[in-house]
Amino acid sequence: MLKQLKLKYYAILVSLVNLVFYQYPFFKFVLASSNTKSVSGVLLLLSLIIAAIVLNAFVFYIGLYLLRTVGKWLIAIFFNISAIAVYFINTYGIIIDRSMIGNVFNTNYEESSSFISFGLLLYILFLGLLPSFFLFKFEIIRPQLKRFLISAGLTLLFLGILVFVNSSNWLWIDKNSKTLGGLVMPWSYVVNTSRYYNHINKKNKKQILLPEATIANNQKSVAVLVIGESARSGNFSLYGYEKNTNPLLSQIEDLKYFDAESCATYTTAGLQCILEHQDTGKLYEILPNYLYRNGVDVIWKTTNWGEPKVIIENFQNKEMLRENCKGTDCDYDGILLKGLKEEILASKKNKILIVLHTSTSHGPTYYKKYPKQFEQFTPVCKSVELADCTQQELINAYDNTILYTDYLVANLIENLKELTAYKTSMIYISDHGESLGEKGLYMHGIPSSLAPKEQLEIPFIVWTSEGSEIIKENQDHSQQNIFHSVLDFLAIESPIYDEDMSIYK
Repeated sequence: MLKQLKLKYYAILVSLVNLVFYQYPFFKFVLASSNTKSVSGVLLLLSLIIAAIVLNAFVFYIGLYLLRTVGKWLIAIFFNISAIAVYFINTYGIIIDRSMIGNVFNTNYEESSSFISFGLLLYILFLGLLPSFFLFKFEIIRPQLKRFLISAGLTLLFLGILVFVNSSNWLWIDKNSKTLGGLVMPWSYVVNTSRYYNHINKKNKKQILLPEATIANNQKSVAVLVIGESARSGNFSLYGYEKNTNPLLSQIEDLKYFDAESCATYTTAGLQCILEHQDTGKLYEILPNYLYRNGVDVIWKTTNWGEPKVIIENFQNKEMLRENCKGTDCDYDGILLKGLKEEILASKKNKILIVLHTSTSHGPTYYKKYPKQFEQFTPVCKSVELADCTQQELINAYDNTILYTDYLVANLIENLKELTAYKTSMIYISDHGESLGEKGLYMHGIPSSLAPKEQLEIPFIVWTSEGSEIIKENQDHSQQNIFHSVLDFLAIESPIYDEDMSIYK
């Protein structure tokens, strides 16, 4: 038999469960970031606890009154999603903002399944399913409309007074609003999911065409853009790292490498920044679409995801690449180089852009991203719960992915050297960096304004064939150099070309 409970008490009970089970990351941040030894700090902490209880109870009160049994099911869904969210916050140190929601919706099954662990299942069981079960043990007694409106009005008045009393803490709350908003459950993912889809709807509008371009000469030229995944420059020996993670690239003559920072800490925004002509906030044509429309042969090969809308004829994803592929490389990013030289030679055009979108250093299962012969740094982390590994095990696994990247890029350059009839250039740049346990953070996705340097500092590596363009030395480098550099190398004349943004002299 169901126990009867008045709606207001039921809403308070649900709010208390929400506070105890899902708000630990929120209040952990508050305690770490505020001065709880001061009167103002104590007032802030107490006010946030009261606000968390009252505000959530208020929302649940209204929702359950209007939606009845459907409201219970929605809260049960919230409990389970919150359990998963808290697991990822506690395990990887993420913040659930709009960009993180984008990461969730833009991942694929292969990557998302790599996060499944015993710990995640325990969170779902004890923080998701069990609290959801008890929701349905009570029968809610709903008040008359007049009493409902009075209760709602008094609650709003109380919340207004609470906000006013905390006027001295408004600046602190505003300063930390991004982090606070990304940790409070369930509204972090509810609000940011709405923000994400609103952003997507804007992006799905028809692309704004850039001005017409012309090809200035008939010299055979190939530009290869390699977009790395989660590669941070701090672990490249080219950049001074103590381990020799670049044994092959370090032996290549005329290889240039520059300091650079990513525009964002997640793939979709990083790719957009690499491929657009400037940061306008508008949906202009991206580099491959623009060149393809203006007569350049464009080939895109990817083992990753999260690309902007690529409108070209020759787009090859992982599934297409694996068809009829044989050998060890078919299971790794080496598949991107399979048959590449033959495709170039088969092209009927003089100007060719090739984009290779890798996934080599994407976590958490770094140890699965390279063939066994590249596991030179040991022992390696083989758990998806990265905090369970020692930091050295985690770094070893990650360093092996950089070692494999070194092999791939060096092998690509050797292939390009054989194309003596072409002027060739290779640019390697990562979409963003990666945290490997520094400051308790893992992987990536922290908002750029809060992100540590490990998630922002990326490699920018350039090679050109003998007799090709000379690379500028004294220049600031960023992801937004790519668009103009490729136009320059392929001799594409366009009104939007910015000579100062090209890496070539």
